[in-house]
Amino acid sequence: MRVAVVDIGTNSTRLLIADVDPDSGELEELVRRSQVTRLGDGVDAQGSLSEAAIERVLATLADYSAEIEAHECEANLAVLTSAVRDAANGADFAARVREDYGLDARVLSGDEEAQLSFLGAMSGRPAPSEPIVVIDIGGGSTEFVVGRGHKAGFHVSLPAGVVRMSERHIHTDPPAPSDLQSLAQDVHEVLLQGLPAEERGSVKEGIAVAGTATSAASIDQELDPYDPERVHGYQLTLGTVEMLLARLADMSEAQRREVVGLDPNRAPTIVAGMILLSESLRAFDLEQVEVSDHDILHGGALRLAGVD
Repeated sequence: MRVAVVDIGTNSTRLLIADVDPDSGELEELVRRSQVTRLGDGVDAQGSLSEAAIERVLATLADYSAEIEAHECEANLAVLTSAVRDAANGADFAARVREDYGLDARVLSGDEEAQLSFLGAMSGRPAPSEPIVVIDIGGGSTEFVVGRGHKAGFHVSLPAGVVRMSERHIHTDPPAPSDLQSLAQDVHEVLLQGLPAEERGSVKEGIAVAGTATSAASIDQELDPYDPERVHGYQLTLGTVEMLLARLADMSEAQRREVVGLDPNRAPTIVAGMILLSESLRAFDLEQVEVSDHDILHGGALRLAGVD
């Protein structure tokens, strides 16, 4: 079954077109594209999606919808996440996506987002013997799912993402030490309040998905161009994340745009991302995490094909 999934996130808009075998759950990627569109710019402060941000996403969707049509997909799904959930005009935006681009646009709850991320992250891998956490750092929120085997258990979506935290705390370029400290403290408190001690204590290993984690793996390997095969399955230690944070936080945004392995459009938010990733690992007392290139896009594709 050929399916298309569009992830309209707070920071980026991404497309996956894939052939999925509903019986085996095997997935073959045909098209994978990503564009940093920053839909969530200003949502934390203003409470609504800006016209400029909306136009950036719609321009990308016009391109993606032509690709979907060319590949004759049998079903499609557009998942809209934190920025649209939080925005006063989010429902109107979702309706526009449905009507103008022929996409089955759904505003996901935090729980639904977490479940799809877990389904995608666990695809194509053996069931772990110990409890595992999937960490999905987004633009407006971060999802945590604790699973046993291939079944998701505890899951939560917390209001701490790279765009939201950057806008809230980083006011200078390069970031001032006081800004970094306040951002880390904010993240620490959000995680402490939202993640029960018994769930944190049960976890023995972790998988990190989405742009922050894949960027960290790409930077650490100095990948140019980005190579998903070398990113998927990469073991990222807490020490490496802290080293990358120190290095990137000492640079201006212009300098970060030149870093090998980093998409230049992620330069404005990657420092907050590294803080979120390091604090997430600390919350679960993990010394390392496995990076996965399989995330909510894979989860959405599997769900469209009827795979759970």
